[in-house]
Amino acid sequence: MHIRLRTVAVFVVLTMMISVLGTLMATDKWVMKKLSGVPAASEATSDGEGLSEKEEAKLGAVMDLIEDKYYKDVERENVINGAIAGMMESLGDPYSVYMEKDTAKHFSESVYGSFTGIGAEVTIENGKVVVISAIKDSPAARAGVMPKDVLLSVNGEKLDGLQLNEAVTKIRGPRGTKAKLEIQRVGVNKPIRLELVRDDIDVETVYASMKSDNVGLIEIRQFSKNTAERFAEELKKLEDQGMKGLVIDVRNDPGGVLPVVLSIAEPFISKGKTIVQVEDREGSKESTDSKGPGRNYPLAVLINEGSASASEILAGALQQSAGAVLVGSKTFGKGTVQVNYDKSLGDGSLVKITIAKWLTPNGTWVHEKGIEPDVAVAAPEVYKSAKLSRTEPLKQDQIGDDVRSLQQMLNALGYKTDRSDGYFSNSTDQAVRQFQQAAGLPATGVVDNATADALEKGVVTWIRNEANDAQLNKALSTVREKLKKAS
Repeated sequence: MHIRLRTVAVFVVLTMMISVLGTLMATDKWVMKKLSGVPAASEATSDGEGLSEKEEAKLGAVMDLIEDKYYKDVERENVINGAIAGMMESLGDPYSVYMEKDTAKHFSESVYGSFTGIGAEVTIENGKVVVISAIKDSPAARAGVMPKDVLLSVNGEKLDGLQLNEAVTKIRGPRGTKAKLEIQRVGVNKPIRLELVRDDIDVETVYASMKSDNVGLIEIRQFSKNTAERFAEELKKLEDQGMKGLVIDVRNDPGGVLPVVLSIAEPFISKGKTIVQVEDREGSKESTDSKGPGRNYPLAVLINEGSASASEILAGALQQSAGAVLVGSKTFGKGTVQVNYDKSLGDGSLVKITIAKWLTPNGTWVHEKGIEPDVAVAAPEVYKSAKLSRTEPLKQDQIGDDVRSLQQMLNALGYKTDRSDGYFSNSTDQAVRQFQQAAGLPATGVVDNATADALEKGVVTWIRNEANDAQLNKALSTVREKLKKAS
């Protein structure tokens, strides 16, 4: 049983963890110097030193027009913030964003403690709010929010076309309040409706345990400022207990701080071998090579579509420079590095901007492609099942996404149906009756609210049982097989 500790420093989390988690650099001295020393507009030119006089005059003219001619009064600060947000949006990069003072304040507060929200990281893609991953055991994860889900609305307010900070403001809220989400999911015809209760998300980033045959398991939920220290502590404990092989689980880990993932990877990679490469705008590449001792025991890394950014750096580094086996499904595909600048703007607001690409040790850029596993293992279909909408009781001969989710749940729990395409067949009716009887409910074959509640509770219990985690069990068996061959 894991003991949940308070994580010191979480780099991403406004209620829904803002997409700017990315792969964060601690700082970028050159850019910081440029921003902290921006000259006055009269002295600036158009060669990267701020605004030229012509550019400043153009922006000033528009501001004058708005203040003098617009049909109603406006808040000057809102117009300025909108202009800066528009500059960032014009880059066409979902990971470069501007946060106004209040949003930046919540972002900064989240660095040193827990936060309140639903616990999912999101980004903006083509004007839509897209989920990167949900934090394990968060309200979002418990409700079944999945990577690549598109959030259409929250509490009836549409999110389409909003800037990221505007969308996050609508999603965030106090503990105990409800967030009614409407979600579009690939392969599901109708929007999925979920009702979540916002909660305190106290993010411990590292969990470790020893499995049979002295194979260790360390789960990393995100790469925050103290994650490397916590990882080193747990790794030492396992090694002191006689660990012979290790599985590192970064499934649904959205990433984090670049120096942290380098620190975690280095002990496994022999001195002189590459951990990661970073490529700047001119195409110049800089390699970070290990100074570590390496390890002589077998490694496997668990990945999936929610493994992004720093998770992908770790997976690529351990695969290509430490001989680790990647198990699971293809990763998210986030291959850029961000830096955040807060002090430079002078008013509490914050800009986070992409400054470079990162490449795997062999020079591969995984952006929008992801990393393929060495051993592909699909997660059970029930992992993708949406909660039942409960708009009406489900019964024989109905067709729809709710019925398909029902069939996935029944099959996972061992009540087999003859199909899983969303048609409520006679076999599905019989499976429902069998489940109802086992659950102590009237065996009517009709899925009412009581049956839906019992089904979903059963599925949560099933998912939490490691014996049903096909990806984890394959990773463990892969390490054990390597140990046998080495003995």
